[in-house]
Amino acid sequence: MNGQNRSDIYPGLEVDIILKKDQRSGKLTRGIVKDLLTSSAYHSRGIKVRLEDGQVGRVAEIIDEE
Repeated sequence: MNGQNRSDIYPGLEVDIILKKDQRSGKLTRGIVKDLLTSSAYHSRGIKVRLEDGQVGRVAEIIDEE
């Protein structure tokens, strides 16, 4: 599942994000969502989140689907 819809993402979810510095390479960083930073319901490049370790990026892929 992609990370473009805010309704699909919530704190505690495991996701792969693309950090700002990795946008050119497309390198993914895996982590657990702590906060949602995008307020709109949809974002074409992915909803921006903060992971529990403090890293911020856009959700590329949702790992944990319950």
